Amino acid sequence: MEIKLKKGLKLNLEGAVTDITAIRDVRPTRCAIVPDDYPGLTPKADVKVGDSVKIGTPLLHDKKNPEINLVSPVSGHVVEIRRGERRKLLAIVVENDGSADSENFAIPSDAEGVRAVLARSGLLALMRRRPYDIIPSPDDQVRDIFITAFDSAPLAAPMTAGIEGDALKATLEKAVSALALITTGKIYIGRHHGMALPTIKGAEMIDFNGPHPAGCAGIQAAAIAPVNKGEVIWTLDLTTLFRIGRLFTDGCFDPSAIVAVTGPEIKNPSIVRTSIGAPVTEIINGMLAEEKHHRRIISGNVLTGQAVGTSADGDCWLHYPYRQVTVIAEGDDVDEFMGWASLAPGKMSTSRTFPGYFLHRAFRPDARINGGRRAMIMSGQYDDMIPMDIMPEYLIKAIMARDIDAMEKLGIYEVAPEDFAAAEYADTSKLPLQQIVRDGLEYLRKELE
Repeated sequence: MEIKLKKGLKLNLEGAVTDITAIRDVRPTRCAIVPDDYPGLTPKADVKVGDSVKIGTPLLHDKKNPEINLVSPVSGHVVEIRRGERRKLLAIVVENDGSADSENFAIPSDAEGVRAVLARSGLLALMRRRPYDIIPSPDDQVRDIFITAFDSAPLAAPMTAGIEGDALKATLEKAVSALALITTGKIYIGRHHGMALPTIKGAEMIDFNGPHPAGCAGIQAAAIAPVNKGEVIWTLDLTTLFRIGRLFTDGCFDPSAIVAVTGPEIKNPSIVRTSIGAPVTEIINGMLAEEKHHRRIISGNVLTGQAVGTSADGDCWLHYPYRQVTVIAEGDDVDEFMGWASLAPGKMSTSRTFPGYFLHRAFRPDARINGGRRAMIMSGQYDDMIPMDIMPEYLIKAIMARDIDAMEKLGIYEVAPEDFAAAEYADTSKLPLQQIVRDGLEYLRKELE
């Protein structure tokens, strides 16, 4: 089955990885688990500074669902428990001893056992549930499970990079057979049109053709079987599915992360194999171009990623979903004639007003938003960027008004912040749409649960 999505956005940027077979290994000196990467989690630390841990040792758990853990991605000892205002838990940092000692998990054969081991091993926290786009609960009655096998975000590398081979199909089928025990419906795997991913036994393979956000699992779910009020679906990516297969094959948590280091400020974009939560500074060490202007280092892609620093005292970690690092110019040291109104051909835009719209070339963007926030002044922009059967502009207005009835009627249960990333980029009004959607989902969850 093939589904063609016409709406969306394709950004042609410099700095793509050209050789996905050349993979550089980076063994991090430290790794961190950041609770804010896991929406819906109320964290409570299970360790203290100085404790020895293995790969898969619980570092913290969810207060509301104590069986859900976040686990250590490396073996070593805890060197810091970082807290913010009101003692909010910001990160747990583990120093890597290089031994790769790992916790062993019993492999269950029943539905309750599968739910329990996914929660204990930290893999449940790597999934998301809709409604609300939060980490799933082990008690969820799961209607269907949707797995995206490709990333359509700008400069993203194939999810199969680094995990190809004869073991790939068998490992994925092992994971699908385990997940099949905990859903009453189907398991769907969304492939990119022409992608060389074999058919996985137990899953329904759907081919998608279209621009970003076609690679988002929620967009795929909306095109196949949208979630309605009272229903729960789980979404995850192919990398997480592979980790589940490794867990049910070897009994161990696989913390490895295949990261595409991309962007116009990287002199040789390439693939790096490292660990979840590794310092971004170590991942990009020696890869920055020689220019001296200010740069923005992003853990993730340019649409949904988080800006990180270069100091170990701050936020310098690789964030969920641990697939990409992008480096672009900051733009705060640019002296440009006419500023945002410049019609220079090097300016990237979705508007036909700018010459760059008609140039089929790769652009070098910076982090400026080129304008200021204002009221919604154009209609239809969001509709062109979101391939879902909703009215996104009216949904955003309902969220801002905190009108729960309107939010429900306009499809709030189907959406996640990442679905609005392309619309946020194209938005003439410069509204923070992803944050608005996240705030709306949190408000709805607190009011209704």
